[in-house]
Amino acid sequence: MDRKAAKELVHIRGWLERVDEITQRGKETYLADVLLQEAGDSLMMKLGEAANRLSRLGVLPPDGVEWALAVANRNFIIHQYDEINRELTWLTLSRDLPAWRSSLAPLFVEASTTIQHDSD
Repeated sequence: MDRKAAKELVHIRGWLERVDEITQRGKETYLADVLLQEAGDSLMMKLGEAANRLSRLGVLPPDGVEWALAVANRNFIIHQYDEINRELTWLTLSRDLPAWRSSLAPLFVEASTTIQHDSD
């Protein structure tokens, strides 16, 4: 695996862990807390940017992951921030992104191995 791709995947793994921290607080807490909403937006934007970079590097997404959808989500959050529907962002955070974590698990292992070998 390309080192740049490996680094992006390591970042994604960390961001998905932060997503878990947000969703563990529950939907009602998320909907009532503007800072959690902004944190979720930031994570989705970062994930979209990383997805764009991985796509350009030729990394094929595994089943259940769509780079183009993540990029489109990033662009929407950045450019149509005044139209964000918090019910939809909650669904993305609580349903879609945990599925990413499972689907990307083998790539996370490969990325960690690549980075470890480059460090040796």
